[in-house]
Amino acid sequence: MPRRSRVFCSSLALISFLFLLALSGCGSGARSASASAALPGSSATPTPVPTPSASPTPSAAATVLTNVQDTPNWLTCGACGNNGATGSVPTYSFATGITSPSLDGRSAQFSIAASVPYTNAYFYQKHTAIPNEISALTYEFDFYVPTGMQTAPQALEFECQQILNGWIYNFSWQAAYVGGVWRIFDYGLQQWQSTGIPVQPFAAGTWHHVLAEYHNDAANHIVWHDALTVDGVRYPVNISHNAFFSGAANQFTNAFQLDSNSTATPYSVYIDQMTITYR
Repeated sequence: MPRRSRVFCSSLALISFLFLLALSGCGSGARSASASAALPGSSATPTPVPTPSASPTPSAAATVLTNVQDTPNWLTCGACGNNGATGSVPTYSFATGITSPSLDGRSAQFSIAASVPYTNAYFYQKHTAIPNEISALTYEFDFYVPTGMQTAPQALEFECQQILNGWIYNFSWQAAYVGGVWRIFDYGLQQWQSTGIPVQPFAAGTWHHVLAEYHNDAANHIVWHDALTVDGVRYPVNISHNAFFSGAANQFTNAFQLDSNSTATPYSVYIDQMTITYR
């Protein structure tokens, strides 16, 4: 996860996106602030932890966007990552072409230094619109948290989002440190939902790999979160949500967000080998 990927810092797309952020943890803000009790949008009773299984082999016929973290076209949108897209804007930054830490000599660094707790930094990219239903989509990347910063995030979020014929198909994930669970966002209901997959602060000073699988049903306007793989362990999810009609033009985006905690502790995350595959 701000899903400013859903972010459309322009016209109607941005308006729809900001509406989402307002309630998504991707824009966490106040949502995150109350996470220590019952995280907004989370299930009252977490669903059982899915049974791990092997990750799928990518299709040879798929379109593959590789090392997207290297491109300098990351965008941000001020306070759009905060609750209601309002309030204090944290100090944030990103840099590409980082040689260390890196897996291939070119990672990207995303940083936040908030002065107000529960504010967030949202970064997104726009890609060529996908003009048809997505039968399979994977969004994967490696990330690294520096030593001493492993407990600083309130949450880490990432997403892909397709707008097709006015319908928003939002594929968002949140590693909620407070609450200790992976959550997905229901764009139509404007709330987070627990998947039952546990999450703990990621170990610092080492690389972690995340791969999320999705697809959509354009005829019935349904979004599917199929599975999540973390450090080689795959958890089938198979949760569906209704898409949201905004009337916006076709668009395809991906995003990454840093959420600040109750003490607004500054931190950075490095991203490498970010790949989007779809067919």
